[in-house]
Amino acid sequence: MTGPMLLLKPEVAAPAIATVPMPPVATDPIVDAELRDHAPVAIGVSGGKDSQAAAIATVRHLDAIGHEGPRLLVHADLGVVEWNDSLPACEALAQRLGLELLVVRRAAGDLMDRWEARWRSSVDRYQSLSTVTLVPCWSTPKMRFCTSEMKTHVICSALKKRFGSTVVINVTGVRRAESSARSRCTIADRSKDAPLLTWRPIADWSTEEVFAAIDGTGMSPHPAYRAFGMSRVSCRFCIMSNLDDLGAAAAQEESHELLRRMVALECDSGFAFQGARWLGDVAPQVLGAELEQRLVDAKERAAARSSIEAQVTAEMLYVKGWPTRMLTDEEADLLAAVRGGVTALYGFQSRFLARDEIHGRYAELIEARETREART
Repeated sequence: MTGPMLLLKPEVAAPAIATVPMPPVATDPIVDAELRDHAPVAIGVSGGKDSQAAAIATVRHLDAIGHEGPRLLVHADLGVVEWNDSLPACEALAQRLGLELLVVRRAAGDLMDRWEARWRSSVDRYQSLSTVTLVPCWSTPKMRFCTSEMKTHVICSALKKRFGSTVVINVTGVRRAESSARSRCTIADRSKDAPLLTWRPIADWSTEEVFAAIDGTGMSPHPAYRAFGMSRVSCRFCIMSNLDDLGAAAAQEESHELLRRMVALECDSGFAFQGARWLGDVAPQVLGAELEQRLVDAKERAAARSSIEAQVTAEMLYVKGWPTRMLTDEEADLLAAVRGGVTALYGFQSRFLARDEIHGRYAELIEARETREART
């Protein structure tokens, strides 16, 4: 985690934030009450347009109501998956607004490290029958640990360390127009795990209003929008990206090393980056002959694995990491055959490949689960 960054005065005078035409921010009584008490305001910034506009609008609103509490920008750095311009964009925004920029990072490594470690863990868990089927390494729209672990957790920890038990208003640039899921978001809500009050001040802004607010200050949005042709800016290759954005990202030379590293993980794991969409298919000309062939082999292995694992019934699967009951002999024989097939495909060193071994492992896990439940 870095400390406060040095703030420099702009060489060219920019329009005053207070005079920039923009829509009003969305407010909420619980936010208004905390602001009247001059609660600290931490504005999350990624380098993307929405967080940039949210920061501009929030600062103008705070100035207008006479807020005198601490204010800062917070950027969760995801490492090599981020655009080269993302952190500089946050730094420029901090300088323009005259605020401190706090940069936080996950101590155990960046997002690419997390995906690779997740695959190693998946292999270990499979070999020890701690999971019935192989677990994908990538985050997904329904399992966004890339956000929860890499951003939310580290930001909350940093704010708690700085402000203790004081309620902190956490500003995000989430907008309802972004997706059907976000269309249902509230203007504000309190966190269950920390003294945070999340505020979404531009929830009802349009994309056009976001860009207009940025342009009106004399600043520029992240170059990935207008120079690279991206419709959204987060990671270079995001689990939420459409095919056009993946292609635009792959066209940038700065993305090629990351692209090859991610495709290598697709090849090792046999899991496509976006479910049925292989990142390696987006820009095959960047891969090189060896990686291209590995991708062909990985797709064949993935198809074979899916066919083999399709034999496993829902009743045989674990729930929240634990078996719910002992298997029948027939089920144990089936699981032994499945595990043998997957193990041969990947060259694993799996244990518990016979009926009696599987029965023993299930009994061991069920006993461990019951012991754990008794303690809690």
